[in-house]
Amino acid sequence: MLQLPKKEVWKTWRFELKYRLTPGQYHQIRHALVPFMKPDAYTAGKGSYLVRSLYFDTYDYQAYHEKINGDYGRIKIRARAYTDSPDGNPPIRVELKTRWGSAMEKYSSFVPLSAFNEFLTTHHWPHNYGENQALAEFARLFHLRMLRPQLLVQYQREGLTARDGASLRITFDHQVCSASADSLFPEPLIFRKQKPHETILEIKCQNDHPRWLAKLVKQHGLKLQANSKYARGIEIARPDAVTPMWS
Repeated sequence: MLQLPKKEVWKTWRFELKYRLTPGQYHQIRHALVPFMKPDAYTAGKGSYLVRSLYFDTYDYQAYHEKINGDYGRIKIRARAYTDSPDGNPPIRVELKTRWGSAMEKYSSFVPLSAFNEFLTTHHWPHNYGENQALAEFARLFHLRMLRPQLLVQYQREGLTARDGASLRITFDHQVCSASADSLFPEPLIFRKQKPHETILEIKCQNDHPRWLAKLVKQHGLKLQANSKYARGIEIARPDAVTPMWS
């Protein structure tokens, strides 16, 4: 369990449902969503935005195996940037996610890239971040589990929000690729595509998703599928260390 007090921590709780789409399914579903959903603030006017995540794991890939085994209460630790360049000291979102089935709880906090790089070098946050409980828990788990950065995952995300203001979010992740890495902006960097012609659909809601959405999912024959971008990336980067399970 994450040892975080509820105060002073950016905490979200929701259900996440994931589906893998063919190009044809993506276009059909995207069109069917228009009456109910609209582009979110990050997508509007651009079509999509970049997400780059650096995942942490043990030397023997404990987090990977917990995911493959479907362990209840497993924890995922990562740092996320929304750019592919370190220029301008961009904000980095440090995240801890714990999952129980399809339910997910997330704690996160933003730090500048300079502070995150200092943590990677010294394994401690700069002193002025000492009161941030999310960062403190990140550091605690980093040391307790002897975690190290293992993998970068990058993709273009298309985010949608409900037109009626409901707490429903839908994302389409395109062009998912990954690479072994020990920092967010390593040089040189060579990404490998995970599934070039596949789009990942994620439905994120705090309660049951609306009836119209359940009907849409059924009409298009979508099936819930395990879809860890991190697990797939590890299987590509370190086939000698893991046992692939993805088709």
